[in-house]
Amino acid sequence: IKHLMKILVCISNVPDTTTKINFTPDNKTFITQGVQFIINPYDEIALTRALELTEKAGGTVTVINVGDATTEPTIRKALAIGATDAVRVNTQPRDAFFVARQISEYAKDKGFDLILTGRESIDFNGSQVTAMIGEMLGLPSVSVVKSLNVEGNTATLEREIEGGKEIMECPLP
Repeated sequence: IKHLMKILVCISNVPDTTTKINFTPDNKTFITQGVQFIINPYDEIALTRALELTEKAGGTVTVINVGDATTEPTIRKALAIGATDAVRVNTQPRDAFFVARQISEYAKDKGFDLILTGRESIDFNGSQVTAMIGEMLGLPSVSVVKSLNVEGNTATLEREIEGGKEIMECPLP
């Protein structure tokens, strides 16, 4: 019996890169009124790769977003791109640790073969959530991946490093 891949893709809701950003006079609060939000571009790349992998091997792609109801259009876009289903953790994301905890709690008993995130979100640029999810779930985590291929239960990943590239193999999940 052929195993179908089960992939979770973490997506964040970020301001469109062409949107003019404004803050309250005290510079402490971001004014969201009139701002167009999109799927974080790096997360969209991860979603596209997940869809390519499941198209080749069969399987499902679930997207997860930690956010309130205002993130629904972003989730619908991910479904329109091709995600099988979507989960929204209905809470206001506070920081990277909080977001990673919410995703980990959801994913811990779902049997995902692969969890993909974008390299970073274009609003906070922290690059922290991926490693935190890996640590919380006790799974291997590889960051800043340029290419990803899966054969059986092994992922082959390529990353850019200082002065070249690194190719590594990692077991699934």
